[in-house]
Amino acid sequence: MNKVSLLIIFLLASAIAGATNFYVSPEGSDKWSGTIAEPAENDGPFLTLGRARDAVCELKKSTKEDITVLIRGGLYQLDKTIVFGLEDSGEGGQLITYKAFPGEKPIFSSGIEITEWKKIRDELPGLPKAAKGNVYVAETSNRFFTLYDDQGLLPRARSKSFYPGEKNAKNRLSFPEGKLKKWSNLEDVEILIRPHHAWIMNILPLESVDEQSGIATTSLDATYAMNKLHFLKRMKNCWIENVLEELDEPGEWVLNTNEGKVYIWPRNDSEIYAPSLNELIRIEGEIDFDGPSDIPVRNLRFSGLTFKHAKRYQQLNTDKGLQHDWDFLDKDNAMLRLRGTENCVIENCHFLHSGSGAIRVDLHGISNSIVGNHIEHMGGGGILLSGYGPGTKDVNKKNLIFNNYVHHIGEVYWHSPGIFIWQSGENRIANNLIHHTNYTGLIISGCMSHFFMRDDGRELVRTIRWNEFPNMPENITRKDVLPYLHSTDNMIEYNEIHHSMMRMGDGNAIYVRGAGEGNVIRRNYIHHMVGATPMQAAMRTDGGQTGTLFAENLIYKCTSQGIILKLNNSAVNNFVVDIIAPPRGNYLSMREGPNQGAVIQRNIFYSSLDTCTFIDELPPGPGRMTEDRRGRKLARVKDADTDFNIYFCKADHDKGKAVLDKNQTDGIDMNSRADDPLFVDPENGDFSFKPGSPALEMGIVPIDLSKVGPRK
Repeated sequence: MNKVSLLIIFLLASAIAGATNFYVSPEGSDKWSGTIAEPAENDGPFLTLGRARDAVCELKKSTKEDITVLIRGGLYQLDKTIVFGLEDSGEGGQLITYKAFPGEKPIFSSGIEITEWKKIRDELPGLPKAAKGNVYVAETSNRFFTLYDDQGLLPRARSKSFYPGEKNAKNRLSFPEGKLKKWSNLEDVEILIRPHHAWIMNILPLESVDEQSGIATTSLDATYAMNKLHFLKRMKNCWIENVLEELDEPGEWVLNTNEGKVYIWPRNDSEIYAPSLNELIRIEGEIDFDGPSDIPVRNLRFSGLTFKHAKRYQQLNTDKGLQHDWDFLDKDNAMLRLRGTENCVIENCHFLHSGSGAIRVDLHGISNSIVGNHIEHMGGGGILLSGYGPGTKDVNKKNLIFNNYVHHIGEVYWHSPGIFIWQSGENRIANNLIHHTNYTGLIISGCMSHFFMRDDGRELVRTIRWNEFPNMPENITRKDVLPYLHSTDNMIEYNEIHHSMMRMGDGNAIYVRGAGEGNVIRRNYIHHMVGATPMQAAMRTDGGQTGTLFAENLIYKCTSQGIILKLNNSAVNNFVVDIIAPPRGNYLSMREGPNQGAVIQRNIFYSSLDTCTFIDELPPGPGRMTEDRRGRKLARVKDADTDFNIYFCKADHDKGKAVLDKNQTDGIDMNSRADDPLFVDPENGDFSFKPGSPALEMGIVPIDLSKVGPRK
């Protein structure tokens, strides 16, 4: 080794030593001082993060300087959640950092290896013929719902999907003959169903099965009655998991808690792990849930850490559902959870192979930063900001979600979004890359007004802080509840989203509903939405949502619909290009009126195919002039401030001209055109303008994709 290399190593070691107060290592001991990076005679690093936390707490009594704990690479096996409380805060402006040792990878896991597998050589009743001679069994005293090998999540044995029968309820399912049985370990068997609506799936423990009547009951209510899918009636929406009769493919497994045994058909020779914790790390302040005053933990930073193997969360009868039960209020279902925090940072961490979510900021969460993290292969969602329910308490806001890479999430609970903002405002969500989600990529939500007129129900009703409301009118409107909706003034910008909606239906890349006003969704790139069902759109404001702006977004090759607008929400300077047609091919869908106050200007609707509908409006219902079949006020583009748009169909120029003629007859789009916008190379994704483009003459701003997506 030359002198220059030795000098660099010396300087790096000196810099680390000068900035570091404690070290943690898998080869350490909690009886040591923790001030030395390598084990030495009678001293060295700590063994556990919890011990380092306690040492920091003691050191804070004698210093107001920043404190850093460096964590050496290796595996840290957790048997209980590591909790950071008020006593662990940085005091004043003091920052306390827990970070990976340079160049090393510390891994925190709650996975417990299952050992002493024995191959089954005798006849096993119910085992499919294909699995005979391939199945192993091990003893276990634990109940678990996910297993992992070195490839990731192992699939539970699953039946083929089927249609439910008729006359179902939220906890009652009629099933075809032979699909369900009164298994001896019935409490281990679960129904997985998409109940009635395409936007949710439930996992429901069986309580009873009557094979003669064909009726099963569950110990947990589904979100909706367990009927066939309403708009996708040809899609089978129900199946059974964790029965031996369905263990018929490599990788599948079954748990029988009555026997204390787990069965598996291995797909490789790696170790197999069962997770033991819902949360690996929790940062928790003092929460005054029913009152006005929380005391948050402040100034903690976690950097460069890896988290894997957390449990699949269990839905409970006492849970308080967020919109459509996509997640739940104040739930312990994330690997790293911030509950009552300010100015905390989660950066450059890696979250993978979990049955639940990665990061959530609950209740009181102000000015926290979630930056540069990699989140993949999660059973639940990616990142959740979840404030208090509708009421006067507004303390989840001004957070930053920046430069995160979120993909392959919702692998257990399919409906889990990549990023979910609920009752949280003034946040900046920027430069994130989200792809391969089974449902929506990014959701901004709160509570719809009609839930304020219900007196019971898991979804949203239980989240409402009824004691904080003045006397409300009998027929509550959105205007009445707006002051209590706190998902306001969020800035959603420069994000890239593709391949969302891979399994579910009736969803979007970006979705806004039940939120407050002032949300801006701008300069995002949404492309290649090519999922399993045609019921989707790139961007959507849903029923009752008002005051939202979609601006300068590029939508390219997305299935069914580009932008769905309702009420007074606006679309300005968006490029909607080559919507994949079947069965709709709508570029702009107007779905609920009145639309006075909305602005639809300087958009480019561009199709290279002749299968396109640039503007789609719902027809009136039978005998109705002002409402559709569902009683919604008709949405009409002519009621919005609509002008300076381009409608161009490359394969059939007349399609753009027809839209423009109709709109100008209605007194709108008087300065719009049906001309080629002269993109440089749209077939290869270059949507900059050639010289002489009519778009530039009309004041349409080019979209700079170089600023979109993750930053280095």
